[in-house]
Amino acid sequence: MAGERHRLDVWLWHARCVRTRSAAAELVRAGHVRLNGTRVGAPAQVVRLGDVLTVALAGRVRLLKVIGFSERRGDAQAAQATYLDIDAPSQAGDAGQDAG
Repeated sequence: MAGERHRLDVWLWHARCVRTRSAAAELVRAGHVRLNGTRVGAPAQVVRLGDVLTVALAGRVRLLKVIGFSERRGDAQAAQATYLDIDAPSQAGDAGQDAG
């Protein structure tokens, strides 16, 4: 199943966006997920490499670019290998760059 595409609910679960696959399916059904800018209502929607997901979770919106798939749900480090967080702030931060 880790080929070139995945079900949306499975990918969200493997990427650790939610705790359970059923929660991922409910998130999609509730209209809180967009695929390449288009709202998705079916958990079985196909996700491919390069797709951009907009996910509304707990009062926060995340933009995630799909860069990989996994056979099963792993730890957080394995999950982070499946996406690129487009809107994430820089890990180094800007505060340390101004000093000096």
